[in-house]
Amino acid sequence: MALPNLSEADRKAALKKAAEARQKRAELRQKIKSGKTSFVEVMKASDDPIVARMKVSALLESLPGFGKAKAAKIMEELKISESRRVQGLGARQREMLMARLG
Repeated sequence: MALPNLSEADRKAALKKAAEARQKRAELRQKIKSGKTSFVEVMKASDDPIVARMKVSALLESLPGFGKAKAAKIMEELKISESRRVQGLGARQREMLMARLG
């Protein structure tokens, strides 16, 4: 599928919007890491576009006491693909994550 031809103004607007979304996800990860926001609160807000488009692995790695290895181990045990985003979690995967970490 070919990419649409965007005008310079449209391209700049899209880049700005993408940068803002990345910044908001980084802020959310920092809130999780510092303990200001819990895993349960994030999962309850999974309809929020910022949360929905976050990779599950990034979410797990943001939890206090979790790193890449621990997050990968949990995702492997729960059969969650490393490329899965929060919005793409199935009901059973979501339940298993909540039971494990909630």
